[in-house]
Amino acid sequence: MIKEIIFKGIKFKNYNNDEITKILKNKGLFVLPSGPGLSNVNNDKIYLKALQKSDQVLLDSGYFVLLLRIIKNISVNKTSGYIFFKYLLRYLQKKKSKKIISIDPNKKLSKNNNNFLLKRGLDKNRLIHYVAPNYNILKIKDLKLVKLIKKTKPDYIIINIGGGVQEILGYYLKIKFKNRLRIFCTGAAISYFTGDQAPLNKFFDKYYLGWLLRIFYNPKVFLIRYLKAFKLISIVKKAKITVKY
Repeated sequence: MIKEIIFKGIKFKNYNNDEITKILKNKGLFVLPSGPGLSNVNNDKIYLKALQKSDQVLLDSGYFVLLLRIIKNISVNKTSGYIFFKYLLRYLQKKKSKKIISIDPNKKLSKNNNNFLLKRGLDKNRLIHYVAPNYNILKIKDLKLVKLIKKTKPDYIIINIGGGVQEILGYYLKIKFKNRLRIFCTGAAISYFTGDQAPLNKFFDKYYLGWLLRIFYNPKVFLIRYLKAFKLISIVKKAKITVKY
């Protein structure tokens, strides 16, 4: 079985679902780059470096997985943000003594995320929410967040902001705290469960149709985003990909 593929210097781990819970115990930066995100790696060197320096890069993009299979004859497992977040939530429900910081994109979603996590049994006294400012991705700096982390000493940090920014923020925190944290860049995955995103389910996730649901529910945002991702075809075709067993 393939253990890892290296694409553009990014080390993608090829896990099955049974292995997800095991890796959640590890410290480091966990990222799940999307197809649109990967289609921009040639233009966004800061984003690319954040992915290259991550400790666990998972194959969230069904589009990327299909391109690997069709163009490179490389067959790997898709570990979607939807599935990963389900396993993460189950894991955290068993670790109620642990402290969590949830980094959210705005106050409304922060409130919705908090309500959802509390309903799932997480301890309100150990759940801290932080609303992220509008970051300059060319040079992310958030001393307020750094101060909060130093003060509260969380066991887990979940970053629920948009792709292309969350990975860079995660890398910033990884450096600041010398890789002593568990940082999960799960983006909008929690919103599938709160109802703030398209209502993804096991069927749509299994058959790589999450993108279609997102377009249907918010075409103005996602149609253009996914059309731009077509350039990933050319990137994968030209790239040298290393496979490790």
